[in-house]
Amino acid sequence: MSHIILVVEDDQHINEVVSEYLKETGMSVLSAENGKVAQQIIEGNDRISLFILDIMLPEISGLELLQILRGDERYRETPVLMLTALSDEYTQLISFEGLADDYVSKPFSPKVLVKRVQSLLRRKGHTPNILQIGSVRIDVDGYEAYEDDESINLTLREFELLRVLMQHQKKALSRQQLLNLVWGYDFFGDERVVDVHIKNLRKKFNSNIITTVKGIGYKSDMGGDGMC
Repeated sequence: MSHIILVVEDDQHINEVVSEYLKETGMSVLSAENGKVAQQIIEGNDRISLFILDIMLPEISGLELLQILRGDERYRETPVLMLTALSDEYTQLISFEGLADDYVSKPFSPKVLVKRVQSLLRRKGHTPNILQIGSVRIDVDGYEAYEDDESINLTLREFELLRVLMQHQKKALSRQQLLNLVWGYDFFGDERVVDVHIKNLRKKFNSNIITTVKGIGYKSDMGGDGMC
């Protein structure tokens, strides 16, 4: 079962960006753009794994939501990350005194934010996020890859590429989609860089789990001969 993250952020663009990056790691995301809606989601759901709270929210502030969560037996120990434009020492101290687990100031890197979310989930003892196809498996949170229980040494980019393909198992992804999901939407360069990394990945595994889809790109699957 994937982790459920509640993103409470009144800036629609930031809310969408954070939500999309979290979804790409296999997490499920609920979102709210004001504190009142967030409170309603909290009251109606007891399976949320982590909360990301802006502080300056309409109707109910992020700090008030933090207080509500820490007074709720269901969520007293659930990780809370404060995401805010307020970077002053006083606001940070108030957040941590309210038992926030982490604090990220805007502007921020969505990729780094995801890593901090994953770190909080690991520290709180949540089950590891494992993806597996045949004899190949990866620990998404631990950034470890295995084949037949033997550790496979991958570069960060190779791991991210394999992760994205495994999360979209049997779905053909274009080179541009892979560039966006792995290299980032601000990447400007030759799409053939994807082909180079796919070639290197295939060399590291005995199992052929990456299939070429002619005219489109690549997909993860079992039993192929590398071409489709």
